[in-house]
Amino acid sequence: MRVEEFTIEGRNAVLEAYRAGKTIDKLFVLDGCQDGPVRTIVREARKHDTILQFVAKERLDQMSQTGKHQGVIAYAAAYEYASVEDILAAAREKNEPPFIFILDGIEDPHNLGAIIRTANLAGAHGVIIPKRRAVGLTGTVARTSAGALNYTPVAKVTNLAATIEELKKDGLWFVCAAMDGEVMYRMNLTGPIGLVIGNEGEGVSRLVREKCDMTASIPMKGDIDSLNASVAAGVLAYEIVRQRMQ
Repeated sequence: MRVEEFTIEGRNAVLEAYRAGKTIDKLFVLDGCQDGPVRTIVREARKHDTILQFVAKERLDQMSQTGKHQGVIAYAAAYEYASVEDILAAAREKNEPPFIFILDGIEDPHNLGAIIRTANLAGAHGVIIPKRRAVGLTGTVARTSAGALNYTPVAKVTNLAATIEELKKDGLWFVCAAMDGEVMYRMNLTGPIGLVIGNEGEGVSRLVREKCDMTASIPMKGDIDSLNASVAAGVLAYEIVRQRMQ
């Protein structure tokens, strides 16, 4: 899931990355290592809410590209994250009702990249992803988005359910994709809207689903039971586009 050019190894390199304001998605630290420089790095990680994992030396050795990790390896984001406010500002600038993708735990970087590409082409103002149990903006995601990451802001939040609650105060309502929902063609999907797409295996989590106002399903005619997450996002997004154009 990672891309080598965005892997940072060694104490000085990781500390410099933090001091330069680089977004570090995940930090791996040698378990039990208590010396000063490593403690400083761990402090920085906690300050920036980086996902922190303490691992055995064998694991670091396996992950290392240089063989000189000095007990620390960081995965840095390939692109800078936006804020949720940046996404709302993008809608205001275009004088359009906000249209936001909320992705609940997408783990495959190809799926995330494809969804960001679809979000851009469907005219969505941004994409929101969670900090944990989901892929971040890796180089693979950037490549799969086919340049869309340069134009479509992606925000990373600690709590998706709380973010949905906040966005409701801005007038958005939320529709989540689920097999047992109302058929999307029978729904009114106009106005300020958040489209919630779930994880490749489990779908939308219970907590996030409970915050949604409506549940939409895609009619299925075949012999298997579900679409790939990025395809489902595309199908639902374009029903929203169709209704917004009327």
